[in-house]
Amino acid sequence: MSAGWDIRQGKLSRSFTFKDFSEAFAFMTRVAMIAEKQNHHPEWSNVYNTVHIALSTHDAGGAVTEKDHRLATAIDRLVVNAAT
Repeated sequence: MSAGWDIRQGKLSRSFTFKDFSEAFAFMTRVAMIAEKQNHHPEWSNVYNTVHIALSTHDAGGAVTEKDHRLATAIDRLVVNAAT
């Protein structure tokens, strides 16, 4: 499992906190582009500077699959690249 992610309510989940709403929304936009390319779309929410993401695979009955782990890894790369 990718660092920082855990299983909550049967989904691969993680929360991300940013400096402000603009940074959080920009992150969501970048995630959306990656998710679209992978044809795998997260369940998520945003409140001000915090983004909550939950991943599961609908085609697998809502189970967490390798598809979810691939998207989680790609999301983690966004955060690492933004910090450098």
